[in-house]
Amino acid sequence: MGISINIHPNLRHLTNEQDVVQVNGNTVGQCLEQLVDQFPGVKSGLFAKDGTLLDYVTVYVNDESAYPEELARSVHDSDELYIVMMIAGG
Repeated sequence: MGISINIHPNLRHLTNEQDVVQVNGNTVGQCLEQLVDQFPGVKSGLFAKDGTLLDYVTVYVNDESAYPEELARSVHDSDELYIVMMIAGG
């Protein structure tokens, strides 16, 4: 069955306009690695050069924030991840 990653609209151009991508993994980090394997362009939209999530990116697991250890957070089969980007403007 796997894990569903709900892609933020600002990243969908990097996933061939897919709003949900199926992956497998035991942690949020493993799931995001699989997302990057499928769509390499997503990497720069999610990760800083040191491999951490960008400051304005957060991940939710089943509607619950994975902060502060987003990448180490455990996930289970049929969980849903949501990539959220904090966007400000004026």
